[in-house]
Amino acid sequence: MIRKAETRDIAGLTELLYQADAVHNAIRPDLFKANTPKYSEEELEEILRDESCPIFVYDDGKVEGHAFCQIKEVKDHRLLQDIKTLYVDDICVDKASRGKHIGKALYDYVHEYAKSTGCYNITLNVWEGNDAATAFYRSMGMTVQKTGMETIL
Repeated sequence: MIRKAETRDIAGLTELLYQADAVHNAIRPDLFKANTPKYSEEELEEILRDESCPIFVYDDGKVEGHAFCQIKEVKDHRLLQDIKTLYVDDICVDKASRGKHIGKALYDYVHEYAKSTGCYNITLNVWEGNDAATAFYRSMGMTVQKTGMETIL
């Protein structure tokens, strides 16, 4: 059910990106444009070719969920320890498929992938106000690493 995404999945990925945008736009319309996917079809094709940015899909005859990931490494930094991190850029489950534990299955898959590729940790960002996502990631065992703050002028 979970596999690496392929070019044939672009339409399904795009539909989920629209759904993710709707969540973000509802929380922060001052930052997120309505009805705008994060990536164009051309950008998705490029990402799919990039081994450092794996995309995983939950496919049960159609793409019902995705996990966009990025492998990030720090090496020989003056201040920071050498570290390999799997950054989760986006996890989304089709609104018609929620409640089937697809998000958990995707997260568990990403977790095992990160371990198998020698990552030290998994990181991601959650927008303040996205309480469902925060609760989900906490239920997966994630904890706060750092907090981003702003002043709107």
